[in-house]
Formats: sequence, C-alpha cells, structure tokens
Amino acid sequence: MIEIRHLYKAFDNHMVLRNLNMKINDGAVYGFVGSNGAGKTTTMRIIAGLLKADSGQILIDGEDIGVRHKELIGYMPDFFGVYDRLRVKEYMAFFASIYGLDREETEKKIRQLLELVKLTEKKEAYVDSLSRGMKQRLCLARCMIHDPKLLILDEPVSGLDPRARYEFKEIIRQLRKEGRTIMISSHILSDLSEMCTDICIIDEGSCVMDGSVDEIEYHMITASPLVIRTAGRQEDAIRLIRHNEMVETLSYNENEIQAIFKGGREDEIMLLHELMVADIPVYSFGRDRSSLETLFMQITDREVKEHAHESGL
Repeated sequence: MIEIRHLYKAFDNHMVLRNLNMKINDGAVYGFVGSNGAGKTTTMRIIAGLLKADSGQILIDGEDIGVRHKELIGYMPDFFGVYDRLRVKEYMAFFASIYGLDREETEKKIRQLLELVKLTEKKEAYVDSLSRGMKQRLCLARCMIHDPKLLILDEPVSGLDPRARYEFKEIIRQLRKEGRTIMISSHILSDLSEMCTDICIIDEGSCVMDGSVDEIEYHMITASPLVIRTAGRQEDAIRLIRHNEMVETLSYNENEIQAIFKGGREDEIMLLHELMVADIPVYSFGRDRSSLETLFMQITDREVKEHAHESGL
C-alpha cells in the first residue's frame, strides 16, 4: 500500500501542496482528479522521486520511500521525449539496460509488453514515426520494463482521439485484471470513472474528497436533486414534500418538483410511500443523475468545500 501523510510543497513562496493525505491500496486503480495547478503533477513527481517535498511522508508498505523503493515505481510523465532514429525495440532495450536486465530477460519483456500495448508489429518502426496514441502506449510499456509495483500515469490520455483513448483504457483494464496498482490522473473525468476503483479529488493542494468509485457514485446520487412529477394535485405534493425533514430546499414549475434531498434510498422510499398514501398521482420519481464532472465542479466550489470535508469522503 502507498500512503501519503501531511505532504507540503511550495515553489517561490507559492504553496502547491497543503497537508495532502492519500492512501492507495494494492491492486487499486486510483484516479487523481484536479484542475490545472491543483497539485497533481507535483504529487506524482514527488512519489516518483523526481521532486523533494518540503515536509511530509511517503510510505510504501509502511516504510519511508527511499532510493531502493524507486525500482518499485514506473512513472509516465504528461510530456515525454522520444529519440530520433531509434527503433521501438531499441527504445525498449535502452530502458531495460538502465534497470540491469540481461539480454534474454530483455527480449522476453519487450515481446510481452509490446504485445500488451498492441505494438508488436511496430517493433522495427522508428519511434518518432509513431502516432501520438502509439507513443503513449509505448511509453506505458517502457514504464513497465522493470515490473514495478506501482504505475504512476500523468494525463496518459491527454490529447488522444476517441479511438486512441478507448485503446488505452482497454490496456488499463487489462492491467487492473492482473492486479497492478495504478495511479492515474486525467482531465477527462468520465474516463476515470470507467477505469478506476478509487478516486481522489484534489483542489489547491489538498484532498477534498476521496473514496471508492461506489462511494463517489453514491455521493453523486445523493448530491443530485430529487425530481418528482405528478399528474395533478401538485400543490398538495409540494406541501407534503416541504415538510419532510430530509428536504433542504425545494423548487418547482408546472411540470415538476425538484428537492435537494439529503436522505438515502430508504428515505426516498418513505417519501414516495407518503405521497402514494396521500393519493397523489406520482408518475415520475427519482434523482436527476449527476456526473463526475458535475460533482467535481460542486465540491471545488468555494461555498461547498466545508460540506465536502464534513461528509467524511
């Protein structure tokens, strides 16, 4: 397990990370969500050993990260260089030599990894001739040449077309099946919700919400307004709903009633039961389904940050 405790980092008196705390369980695909400048890349570079934190701890399996732990990490930056006139297999062999792999092991790993990222047919191609999507997949393969415990992928699908994003996500799903531990950041939030087991939302250098995808999705549902439509007797429905202790605010028009409802599923069932007992003709009752993008905008809004901290997620 990877654990970050009370991490701080400043550049030129500008605080980038503020008491950042995170846990990444073994086998998790950990989505790291945040706007530009939130501290995602800084955090990833510190974990990878490319930057030094001002204070705080990074633990791997309970031990402080050190030089010997770097071999446990594979890091894919948001921007990476390629070498002119270097073939794909030569590119992979170069990084294998850095980690001290012998020739037989190098050939085996290159064969396995190029097959994983679907670049076997490109092993003789020059790296600078590859498409952006192929380069991204090659960089992922390179990160895995030494069989690391943790993969850190910084914006790996940035700038890719829909087809290339799909192909990359399929590779991540395969790695998840193999039990790999992966930390992945992205601005394409819907991609993270599809790939990840856990999600952390970072804002101004602090974690404002984290949890399993199921927990985040539950919070998305309960944060969405409850929408009720009736075939008549709307005023009676409004009076009944307004008096429910789980209703925080209520709005309506001639077609529907919307309530900010802080209750869970059982509370929703009870409210619907009350409406039915009162013979109010309800023909539609449910949450207005939110999205990860909507939740991100909500909890990074300055007015609701305190509520997000109090939620315990």
